[in-house]
Amino acid sequence: MQTILGANGTIGKVLAGELTRYTDRIRLVSRNPVRINETDELLALDLTKPGAVEKAVSGSEVVYLVIGFEYSTKVWELSWPALMRDTIDACLKHNAKLVFFDNVYMYDKEYLAELTEDTPVNPSSRKGVVRKWIAGMLLEAVKTKQLKALIARSADFYGPDNQNSFVTQMILKNLAAGKKALWFIGPGYKHSFTYTPDAAKATALLGNTPDAYGQVWHLPTDSRPVTGKQFISMIASEFGIPDPKLSFLPKWMLYPLGLFIPVMKEMPEMMYQYDRDYFFDSSKFTGRFNLKATPYEEGIKNTCKAWKQTGE
Repeated sequence: MQTILGANGTIGKVLAGELTRYTDRIRLVSRNPVRINETDELLALDLTKPGAVEKAVSGSEVVYLVIGFEYSTKVWELSWPALMRDTIDACLKHNAKLVFFDNVYMYDKEYLAELTEDTPVNPSSRKGVVRKWIAGMLLEAVKTKQLKALIARSADFYGPDNQNSFVTQMILKNLAAGKKALWFIGPGYKHSFTYTPDAAKATALLGNTPDAYGQVWHLPTDSRPVTGKQFISMIASEFGIPDPKLSFLPKWMLYPLGLFIPVMKEMPEMMYQYDRDYFFDSSKFTGRFNLKATPYEEGIKNTCKAWKQTGE
């Protein structure tokens, strides 16, 4: 049995399809799980409730922690440490392997221009402190409690199954409506994006590779350093827009925008990711598995196609 905690999220849904390469026993756990494969086992649970994680993990060989809590510092500080503790304890009790889908918030912002698995951990945001905390809990359990676990990290992601992403809501949707694309601070800096189908495929592969455990892995991401402006231009080309108009959101503007778009209240502390180059190096993964990332042009084409089918 391979179990996905947070199965209704962007990564969870795609991951469920990818796991059929390795098993026909897949358990999907969320508050309202939806079957992806014919043989999926559905388990409706609120994983923040006492005993829920142990019930979800029981009988599992591999557990994928891909849950996405509300993008709120307060929610993260309250919910993430407790969930990680419960997941570690349950995996140890039931002798299950753990795959944790993580982001890059815990890394030192001064090293953003070349992020590898060895980048110093020194968060500059409260959300980053939470990510450092929970990743540390996992790695400590690997070291001292013989937990079999790994961390799979992704850059900001985009894809056909992620209609609520920054890319879709602030760039793709606006361009399709003849409006200006939005970007934080300035679009001249490099910025990496991981394609969600690549992330899910790679996460499933890692979970089913015995010698991948005990390590941190960067999931496959296009190795070409592109700027925000170049990325926007690729999206614009899918809508026949040769010279897309851009609008930049300075940090000070995020506070008043938060009155109308609540998630914007959470963004100011993350603006360091947009005022400098942000390049995500996944060469460790591609060198080990020879699985290359989808080129931006292809990923963007598929993402725009999916949006045209469902977003108009």
